[in-house]
Amino acid sequence: MSKPHWRPAHASDLPAIGAIAARIHPDLPERPEVFAEKMRLYPDGCRVLVAGDEIAGYGFSHPWRQHRIPPLDGFLARLPDDADGLYVHDVAVLPDFRGGVVRAYIADIEQLARASGIATLALVSVYATRPLWERLGFRPVKADAELRAKLVSYGEGATYMLRDLAAA
Repeated sequence: MSKPHWRPAHASDLPAIGAIAARIHPDLPERPEVFAEKMRLYPDGCRVLVAGDEIAGYGFSHPWRQHRIPPLDGFLARLPDDADGLYVHDVAVLPDFRGGVVRAYIADIEQLARASGIATLALVSVYATRPLWERLGFRPVKADAELRAKLVSYGEGATYMLRDLAAA
């Protein structure tokens, strides 16, 4: 079997993406239409992890403003013209396929950000994944009241994190 690898996500991948999302994020449901919109708005940031003939994970990211969090299960309508970060909306990988694949996705996204003249990656860490993100160079940000209010929908312990690519 070939080594799991990332490839661009297609609309035909949505059922598999939805199934993985339901399994990995049962408490943070998002509609397939929300994923589909991200693919339309920023296809370069939307990838799936292919292992053999199955999809074992996905990653979604798009340009956004730092210290702002897009709504969970909400439509973006459009990407901001003044984006100063690449927001990693979600990376979910089935347990049997973890181990280095998230690092590979982030490396791809980092290249994408640099090519777009963006010097910062941003994300919200959920489910105690903060140590993983810290290993990948992200640092927790002290959230102001507005940011804290938005983090509530992401569950207990959700942490907003940034990675400065200029320092990398």
